[in-house]
Amino acid sequence: MKNENYVERVLEMLGEPSWRYRDPEAWRRVENELGVSLPADYKEIVDAYAPVQINGHLYLTHPATERFNLAEDIRRTSASWSQVEWDEGEPEGDPRISLGVPELVFGTPDGLIPIASTDRGEVIFYTPRGASGRGSLFIENGDHEFLEYSFSFAEWLYRWLVGEEVTGPGGSAFYPGPVALQDLPMTPDERPETRYGPPRGM
Repeated sequence: MKNENYVERVLEMLGEPSWRYRDPEAWRRVENELGVSLPADYKEIVDAYAPVQINGHLYLTHPATERFNLAEDIRRTSASWSQVEWDEGEPEGDPRISLGVPELVFGTPDGLIPIASTDRGEVIFYTPRGASGRGSLFIENGDHEFLEYSFSFAEWLYRWLVGEEVTGPGGSAFYPGPVALQDLPMTPDERPETRYGPPRGM
């Protein structure tokens, strides 16, 4: 299945997009800072719904907002991961082997770029050098174990929504029925209500 079909299937599950903060210039700024383009399917899904929490776990932030800002999240998360000192034989699923790099770096075209996270401690990284330069995802499962997936972000999200274990063994977060979405508050006083996508027959 092509990437664009996975985008369509994700949008069908999540419901009518709001496109609240769609801003090509904001994407140009974050990509210029990173020195690499982010995947088109990822940007389309983020533009359609973010900043948002999906099914109570997955957070997507946006480059055009002041709060829950993607560029700031990437900088902060990359800085935090850059401080980790790995012991002998760590981490499990060491991305350096797949990427062919001597050091594990974050927030750069040669390393892992954090693009989403969950409240369970999982981090979704995009790596431009993965899958022989075609780009891939590395999922850190909250316990310093990395799993590489060669499919697109849209395919990863689709599989996560239907309950596949795409954050590692035992990592399924399936909820039957419509997908729950909660916009992230843009002011300290805002209390967004949870809304739901269309029936999924699941």
